[in-house]
This record gives sequence, structure tokens and C-alpha cells, in this order.
Amino acid sequence: MPAPIPLPFTPTRLTLRDGRQILLREICEQDRAGLLAAFARLSDDARYTRFMAPMRELPEAMVEQATHPQPDHECALVAISEAEGKDRGGRLVGGARFVAAPGSDVCEFAITLDDDWHGAGLARMLMSALIDTARARGYARMEGFVLAMNTPMRRLARRLGFSDVACPDDATVRIVTLPLGTQGDVDCAR
Repeated sequence: MPAPIPLPFTPTRLTLRDGRQILLREICEQDRAGLLAAFARLSDDARYTRFMAPMRELPEAMVEQATHPQPDHECALVAISEAEGKDRGGRLVGGARFVAAPGSDVCEFAITLDDDWHGAGLARMLMSALIDTARARGYARMEGFVLAMNTPMRRLARRLGFSDVACPDDATVRIVTLPLGTQGDVDCAR
């Protein structure tokens, strides 16, 4: 497969179900401090659910990779609450990313939200934007590895059209998969 064209993501202001507003945009190098602050705010459970391992801090290599995605096979979006942290340009309250092996038409996603931003529709908006971006860049399939106990993420994935099957190598993990090639765009407002 030829390398997908790395189309830029258009920054978008969105209103969540609870009335809070966010700016959804691609991550940039200047988000490093915000990313570290967002990680520090995560509960131990949220860290484990996202990284599938206990983590006290983000390794430097992960921070570097997160803030410098390779446009030919990665995309990282962040949700910024401009109402919070106004003096610093807003507070990073969520993020979603996909990565693909160079030349692959399959991308793997990951998503993280601040603990106090759950239940307002932010995860759905992030995932919908990520799906639309992956589809626009020519990927055929998106998949994610989700802890079996992470029922909110599994439920969201099913609502977005992902299949959900057991991981053959690990009974504690589920593989959620969404074909991207022929489906219509996912509506961020749902």
C-alpha cells in the first residue's frame, strides 16, 4: 500500500453534553508540559487502563514520541479546555492517537481522558475525529487492544461500529476492530 497522505486535522471547537467546550486539534511540541500535567492528574486506575501496566511517570521516550508524531503513519489529537488554564493556553483534558507500521493499511488507536471529563461525550468526539482522520488518510482498518474489564471503552467501541473479540494471546485483553474503507463518516455529534 502506498503511504497515506498525511492530511492535516482542522482544529475544531466543540461543546460537550454537559456544556463544557473544548478545542480539538493535533498535538504539538508545545504540548509537552500539558501532556505531563495531564498524565500526573490521572488516577492509578486510569493509567493502568490506558497503558495496561502500572505507571508512575511517562518515560521520556514516550513523551517525545507523543509530542512528535510521524505524519506519514501517526496522528495524535488533543482536547484542550480553554476555560481552564487560560494563562497557559488551556488545559489538556484528553487525547487520542493512532499509529500504523510504515506501509500498513491498519492503524492502532489509543485514547486517554482526564478522570473528571468522563461521561460528557468527549471520548466519542475524540474517537470519531480519529476515525474520520484515519479514513481520510486511507487506512483500511482501525484496531485497539482494550482491557476486558474496561467496559466503558468497549461499549463506546461497539457504538462506533467496532467488533469486539477475545485476544488469542491474553484473556484479559479484547481486540476491537473497525473497517474504515467503505463505511460512511462517523458523526462527531452523536
